[in-house]
Amino acid sequence: MRNEEAENSIISTSESNAASIAIVNGDLWHEEVIDEDLKWKFALNRVLHEETSKYQNIALLDTKRFGKVLMLDGKMQSAESDEFVYHECLIHPPLLCHPNPKSVFIMGGGEGSAAREALKHKSIDKVVMCDIDEVVVDFCRQHLPANQEAFNHKKLQLVIDDAKAQLEGRTEKFSVIVGDLADPVEGGPCYQLYTKSFYEKILKPRLTDDGIFVT
Repeated sequence: MRNEEAENSIISTSESNAASIAIVNGDLWHEEVIDEDLKWKFALNRVLHEETSKYQNIALLDTKRFGKVLMLDGKMQSAESDEFVYHECLIHPPLLCHPNPKSVFIMGGGEGSAAREALKHKSIDKVVMCDIDEVVVDFCRQHLPANQEAFNHKKLQLVIDDAKAQLEGRTEKFSVIVGDLADPVEGGPCYQLYTKSFYEKILKPRLTDDGIFVT
């Protein structure tokens, strides 16, 4: 009985109980609750690093299937094996559709991947990446070396602030505004950035006449 308990035990649970890490038959597994009747899990090699900011819990997992995985509050945000699919699809369509994009404002995007893709476009003069959580940004700079070039790029302006406050306080307009955000969990740092009022009253006035918003 003692051996069986050692091989099957929960070793950590998120505050919202939306995710947990457990030992099952001697293997380490992450389990994430998607809905009342839906959850998924994947096998881990180990937990590489974990810390908590004043906004959220941040973890980097070394998984057997997806490589390094970035987690925020127990929810997968990005996986080393396929994050390029999401970020290329998020960034390149609006920049290619725009007749002459010069500037990009990224809401969130703390891991640096959205900025990395935007900076590939030669017409771009400036990319502003605005993330509210400095701990996430520093965490990603330290643990995700694939984006170091983007973080050090001379065209990148990194701002640690609430994106809503930044857009309200700026007078300049942007060719493209991107929402690369965590899930809109009520009470979470990104919730207010998913509202119709924010889009109409704050975001839209910060776009150029031919500007594009994508999220």
